[in-house]
Order: sequence, then structure tokens, then C-alpha cells
Amino acid sequence: MEDYESLLDRAMENLPETETTDERFVIPEPKIYFEGKTTVLDNFAQIRSVLNRDADHLMKYLTRELGTAGKVEGGKAIFQGKFPVQAIKSNINAYADEYVICSECNRPDTELVKVDRVLMMKCAACGAHRPVKKRKATAPTPESALEEGKEYEVKIDAVGSKGDGIAKMAKFTIFVPGTAKGDVLKVRIKKISGNLAFAEKA
Repeated sequence: MEDYESLLDRAMENLPETETTDERFVIPEPKIYFEGKTTVLDNFAQIRSVLNRDADHLMKYLTRELGTAGKVEGGKAIFQGKFPVQAIKSNINAYADEYVICSECNRPDTELVKVDRVLMMKCAACGAHRPVKKRKATAPTPESALEEGKEYEVKIDAVGSKGDGIAKMAKFTIFVPGTAKGDVLKVRIKKISGNLAFAEKA
């Protein structure tokens, strides 16, 4: 009887392995369109559902990272300004890395809870829990300091669907072709359009 119970316990402990797996965790591709001077993320509700996070929390993160204002309306997210799908996608992926994926087992089966005013991430798959650390932003740069033709040192935080490296500086999202995630390099700004900047290796 003891052998049976120990085997049953082991089987029960292994259930999360089959029920919750990061292989099933696929963030939907952002579907966007433009309305006047705004960008509409049409499937915001679907993305939020897959991430299993509060809509306000996700929206605050995206507007902060994009350096703009926005609102959630009828399952859609509306951002002031025009943003390419790569910029929105990279920020959603960064949100998942920061607030959804467990750093121990790399699974998405987590929840955010506050313990003594500290935001904690608890993982249902492996039992790990850790405080959510706010990602250190690049040193603030005045908007006027980012100018076309000048060089800046940046870190590539993500790679867009078209293969361009994506870096952040203050309110700007900078696209740099021919770079990989994690690269730290000097770039030359070729063009600035709103909150977007297009650069080349210096």
C-alpha cells in the first residue's frame, strides 16, 4: 500500500508537466491598423488573455515603453501616434519576459501577488517565487539630445520580425539592421519619425 501511495504521489507531482507547458505558450501576433494619428492593437484582449495579466497593468507597461498615451476600448488598445508592429511586438515579448515567464523553469504558469507592498511573481509549475524587479531603463536622454546624424551607444533588447535589432533610449524605439539581441554598440541615427528612430552601425 505504501508503494502504491508513493507512486500515486509521484504521478500527481508530474501532472503539471503535462497540463502546463511552455510549448503551448504562444503569444498571438499583434494585429494593428491605423486610425488617423493613432495605432489600434486589434487583438489586445486576446494577447492579454494568453498572458493572463490585468489589462490595465499590460497597457500601462506598453504606453510607458512606447512613450505615448493610450486607452483600452472594447478589447482593443489604442495608442496615440503611429507605431510599427515590430515595436509593439517587441514590447509585448519584453513584458512576458519580465512579468509572465518564470525565471526558474521558463514556464508561463505564474501569477503576480503583492506581499508587504512588494510585487512578487509566483510560479504554479515549479513553486518558485521572486520579487519582480523593475527593468532598469537606459539613462534618460532629453528628446532634443537624440538627433539625426549623431552617434549613440545602445543595447539591442530584441530583434524584430524583419531581422532589425531594436533598442530603447528615453522615449525612442531605435531600429538597427544587422544586429543581434544583447549587442552593445555605437549607432548613427539616420532618421527620426515621432518616437521612432532608424539607425546604422557607426
